[in-house]
Amino acid sequence: GFLNSGLQFCGLMMGDHSKAGINTMFNTATVVGVSANVFGAGFPRNFVPSFSWGGSEKWTHFRMNRALEVAERMMERRGIELSQEDIDILAEVEKLSEQYRNF
Repeated sequence: GFLNSGLQFCGLMMGDHSKAGINTMFNTATVVGVSANVFGAGFPRNFVPSFSWGGSEKWTHFRMNRALEVAERMMERRGIELSQEDIDILAEVEKLSEQYRNF
């Protein structure tokens, strides 16, 4: 669950390899997990689980194979290799976040 941060102001917390479409709006204190893609009109929910794809109208599971393709392309553009350790970490995050992707 959520913990009280004790902060009066808290913006968006977004995990690694996550993206938002142009003009995507977020409410204050929204948490977006790892390898999530958020887009569309309206405000998405205030908690977007890791490996989610969608927006305020509909969500689906962003599959690991597709997420790895996107991460590899992004890292290649920066001259960084996606290591086996990175892949293992992402696989574990996908597994642990499964319980939250109940859409």
